[in-house]
Amino acid sequence: QVQLVESGGGLVHPGGSLRLSCETNGYVFSRGVMGWYRQAPGKERELVASTTSSDSTNYADSVKGRFIISRNSARNGVYLEMNNLKFDDTAVYYCNWRKIAADHWGKGNLVTVSS
Repeated sequence: QVQLVESGGGLVHPGGSLRLSCETNGYVFSRGVMGWYRQAPGKERELVASTTSSDSTNYADSVKGRFIISRNSARNGVYLEMNNLKFDDTAVYYCNWRKIAADHWGKGNLVTVSS
C-alpha cells in the first residue's frame, strides 16, 4: 500500500524559506500527477503546485515565482521549495499522488509564517 511521508514544515518568518519533502515507501512516481495542496484554517484545500511524470508543472497564481516543485532522480520523492514566504502561506501542506485508479495523500505538514 502506498504511503506518502512528508517532512520539512515548521515556523518561519515572513520572507523566509522552507523546503517540504514527500517520499513514498518504495513506490516510484511512474505515472499520474504528483502535487502539493494546502489548507489554511477556515478555508478549503487548494492546489499549490503539481508535476507530472513528463515533468510538466503547474502552480497556483499565489505562489508563482516563489515556490518550486521538483522530483528526485529515483522518482520516489517530490519536493516543494518555498521562498519569500508570506503570512497567507500559513497552512497544512499535503502531498498528493493522483492516478487514474487511486488518489494518495500524505498526513499533512504544518507551515506557519509568523513574525
